[in-house]
Amino acid sequence: MSHVFIIAEAGVNHNGSLELALQLVDAAKASGADAVKFQTFRAESLATRSAHKAAYQERTTAVAESQFEMLQRLEMDAADHRRLIDHCKDIGIEFLSSPFDEESADLLAEMDLPVFKVPSGEITNLAFLEHIARKGKPIILSTGMSTLGEVEEAIGILRGAGAGQLTLLHCVTEYPAPYEEVNLRAMQTLKTAFRLPVGYSDHTPGIEVAIAAVALGAEVIEKHFTLDRSLPGPDHAASLEPDELREMVWAIRHIEQALGDGIKMPTKSEKPNIAVARKSVVATRTMTAGHSLVLSDLAIKRPGNGIAPKLLTTLIGRTLCKSVDKDETIQWDSLA
Repeated sequence: MSHVFIIAEAGVNHNGSLELALQLVDAAKASGADAVKFQTFRAESLATRSAHKAAYQERTTAVAESQFEMLQRLEMDAADHRRLIDHCKDIGIEFLSSPFDEESADLLAEMDLPVFKVPSGEITNLAFLEHIARKGKPIILSTGMSTLGEVEEAIGILRGAGAGQLTLLHCVTEYPAPYEEVNLRAMQTLKTAFRLPVGYSDHTPGIEVAIAAVALGAEVIEKHFTLDRSLPGPDHAASLEPDELREMVWAIRHIEQALGDGIKMPTKSEKPNIAVARKSVVATRTMTAGHSLVLSDLAIKRPGNGIAPKLLTTLIGRTLCKSVDKDETIQWDSLA
């Protein structure tokens, strides 16, 4: 299996602080993730002043604060983006960000991001998809809250407007996502339906579902993380902490190795164990040259360095050309 691209989703867990954002970049790098991803938006373009917060946001932010006010507090300006991009280059991790409006997409394009990550909420925003696709970059499209038909329509718009390589992420847009609603098989449905690379953007607690997604064929994994789940903010409570993120990355790398090439044959490490674990045909008693073998002369025992058990019946009636001791393996050169 090819290398799974792991995105450590910092999102808005910087709480509007560049210093905290830089610390998140360092934590993502230390975890072994391939990329760290933020969110690029202007509150003025993203939400009305009367827009409600999601239930999970109401649980994790001030009740009196509107969605618009929350988003304003979490914006990062162009200078912040440049500082983060430079820091990512310095330490060797890819910077990504999800744009939520055309101006933000243009900003990211100016900064020469290699890939555009489109969030689930924009999958039916066809004009926005077209705007991003015209930039000709590869696109990772999250598909939370969508039907197969909506995904198909989005793919058509993106392809028609000149998008680069498309990758689809299955996602359940709830924080945390209930295990019983994850439906990982839908990721495989996306792969079968559209013949595109697929992955999984995970909002469940813990790391096991993301690891299972890799075993089911995910080529991209995205997972929210924070420096501290107890920090105030909309997404911290449903995020991994750095040690958990590192554990998830290690586990995914192990699964990558374990999946292999699918060819069923003895492995390099198994081969020395064949003679130890398998059995051979052995003599039940001491016999001399010239003896014609009968069934009672033969047994099946370890080690496995003699004639295979499946050939036992072919030895009946064969004549020994040299003597064999009790429990000695029968070899072909013992037979006339």
